[in-house]
Amino acid sequence: MKSFSRILVYTKPYKKIIIWAFVCLTITSAINLILPLIVKNMVNAALVLKNEAILNNLTLQLIGIILLQALFSVTHNYIFGYVGQRVTADFRIDFFKRLQELSLRFFQSQRVGDILSRMSNDISLIEKALVSIPVAILRQTITLVGALAIILYLNWKLTGLILLILPPLMIGARIFGKKLRGLAGAVQDQLAQASVVLEEAVSSIKVVKSYGREPHENKRFSKEIESAFDISLGKLKISASFGPVILCMTFLISACLIWYGGNQVMEGTTSPGELAAFFLYALIVAGPIGTFVRVYTQAQETLGAVHRVYEIFDAPVEVTQCENPVTPESVGGSICFENVSFGYQKETPVLNGIDLDIKDGETVALVGPSGAGKSTLIQLLLRFFDPDSGSIKLDGQDIRQLDSEFYLDQFALVPQETLLFGGTIRENILYGKLDASEEELISAAKSANAHDFIVQLEHGYDHTVGEKGVKLSGGERQRIAIARALLKNPAILVLDEATSALDNHSENLIQEAMERLTANRTTVVIAHRLSSIHSADKIVVMEKGKVVETGNHKELMDSEGLYYHLYASKQLEVDFTA
Repeated sequence: MKSFSRILVYTKPYKKIIIWAFVCLTITSAINLILPLIVKNMVNAALVLKNEAILNNLTLQLIGIILLQALFSVTHNYIFGYVGQRVTADFRIDFFKRLQELSLRFFQSQRVGDILSRMSNDISLIEKALVSIPVAILRQTITLVGALAIILYLNWKLTGLILLILPPLMIGARIFGKKLRGLAGAVQDQLAQASVVLEEAVSSIKVVKSYGREPHENKRFSKEIESAFDISLGKLKISASFGPVILCMTFLISACLIWYGGNQVMEGTTSPGELAAFFLYALIVAGPIGTFVRVYTQAQETLGAVHRVYEIFDAPVEVTQCENPVTPESVGGSICFENVSFGYQKETPVLNGIDLDIKDGETVALVGPSGAGKSTLIQLLLRFFDPDSGSIKLDGQDIRQLDSEFYLDQFALVPQETLLFGGTIRENILYGKLDASEEELISAAKSANAHDFIVQLEHGYDHTVGEKGVKLSGGERQRIAIARALLKNPAILVLDEATSALDNHSENLIQEAMERLTANRTTVVIAHRLSSIHSADKIVVMEKGKVVETGNHKELMDSEGLYYHLYASKQLEVDFTA
């Protein structure tokens, strides 16, 4: 149960109201134990004493106690329900925070659908157990101990018959619980696979439809769901047979109790009221026994979900902040790569001994064939990964020694594939500076040549862009991304130029906005277009993870190296890809 203890930590802020809920639960359970005693007295008053006044008085007492029990039951049900949902909400928030902390390598090895399944299916399963298991254990413990004490006092011989059911139930619970735990984990894993297929099909719906692969995707999804169904069916066979077995044993014991107790009544050693009370207590005892078994099996099922969720919490964070990070008073923008080597798998290096100096305010274009390592170089600069060897310095300071938040605040990234958030244009631009004023927002949009098309939309800046910005054209999305970067006003700009075909008007607007964006700041560009290469202060040519040439356009043409041959053969637009 160590895994459960990690989740129960989340209940600490609510311990005061939890204690009150447990008090209400204890009172409710105690009342349950009192009710059969009142019934016993009522039966004796009616059948033995035949006293109507006593019967009426006992009936009023019974009604009052039942109403009191209802009040306390409503109270503890609400409190436990509130705490369960509050703890689950806190847990989901921490789960999301943990996802944000994890390094990029984690997301490259995980599928989005599987992560979403853990957030929804697994945590929902944990939520049910978080409330039901502690409540059931306390309630049934009080009920079981109290009822056993009372029936032992009433008739120790009959109590022995009830205790006969305990050993086989405990053995059965252990066997069934182990099987259910394994199957429950398998069901969750299979549902996660189905979520992966769903996420892929929805996110790639244009590709699916353009290739007419709806039947194929239906088949993929159905296959995963049917596999989950088959595993669930095996789990159902076990859980469905377990309940009736317990019920059957309970009825058998009850039949023996009635037979034996009836003989005692006929012999005059037990009163009818005592037998009725004993029988009610026997049923009360049977309830906790069955509940304990169900709780055990539920706990086994939940452990699988807990394990899957904590795989995320326990995943290592590769890029971390040092103990005493440095926060410079100002940033110039000079960048230096010193003998930097890196590989996504250490046995397969992507960058080998990179040495590169970028001066403050300089625009540097990275060019080279696909797989040369340009995008990897950018990811190291943005500290998505740390180098395997060597160092990267900002204004002479190793970036691993800088405060992470401060460091990333100096950058703005305009990626090749401009993906917007599914909110409004205003929210997407303000992502660059959350507390920007309306004037700053509009100024950034104007500088990005985006203001004119925005105000022509039905809701202007409050126009919803749709998931990933699908309601806007490629050129419009690019200009919003540029406006976002302008609003942040970073010291260093990182551009992965878009290669999508744009009409001349959009291309001119974007090029003009880019010029404003790159002015007076250090800029690193993964260059695809001739215009960007020509305007760069320095061109860095990469091949097979190494810097093979550095210089301006004229110098590189004069050297007649890789750059010259690619330029002369007009392969720049084809070969110079990210």
